[in-house]
Amino acid sequence: MNTQRHEQRRWDRYLEAGTGRVQDESLDLVRKTKNSRHYCPNIVWGNLQTEDYARAVLRRVVDFHETHDDVEAGVARRTARAQFLGQGGRTYRALLGEQALRTNLGGTEAMRGQLRHLLQALELTGLKLGIIPARAELALYPGHSFSIFDSRLVVVETFSAGLDVTSGEEVAAYEKAFVWLERSAVYGAEARRLIEAELNAVG
Repeated sequence: MNTQRHEQRRWDRYLEAGTGRVQDESLDLVRKTKNSRHYCPNIVWGNLQTEDYARAVLRRVVDFHETHDDVEAGVARRTARAQFLGQGGRTYRALLGEQALRTNLGGTEAMRGQLRHLLQALELTGLKLGIIPARAELALYPGHSFSIFDSRLVVVETFSAGLDVTSGEEVAAYEKAFVWLERSAVYGAEARRLIEAELNAVG
């Protein structure tokens, strides 16, 4: 019986060697995973981030934690995850809150490029991308971002630490949460309309 509930990684310590190391571990996890689910209510999921958007995200991480500045190494590793989309029979189900399309990270040009990238991502093999409209009636409270890897690991990131959840019961709770959140999402043409509307608003 597995009695371990979760492992915590404090960012102020874990990032001492820079963002490149953290992103290398994430890249390795993506490489090893066949089926994953990701929920991000207010930021674009990492595997779908453009270089400019990822740079803006990681710059804020480095500045906030006052850690080693190797943002470009982190950007290279993070965006490398995209190579696995549609490869080797891998499947990805991603849910973004509509707010994720609006959260300004990197300025107008970065956001314009990121939104265009999301429009292209709707056509990717192996990816099912849903958007939860801001005014949708939710089946479950929004909660926090999380990722589920092969129904064996849930990764949650907070301001202070990263949390790896491995308890079967807790993983099952996150799987249930994902199913309930999916009920409020739109896909295909409806998701495209939401992204295009935000792209038009950015100008």
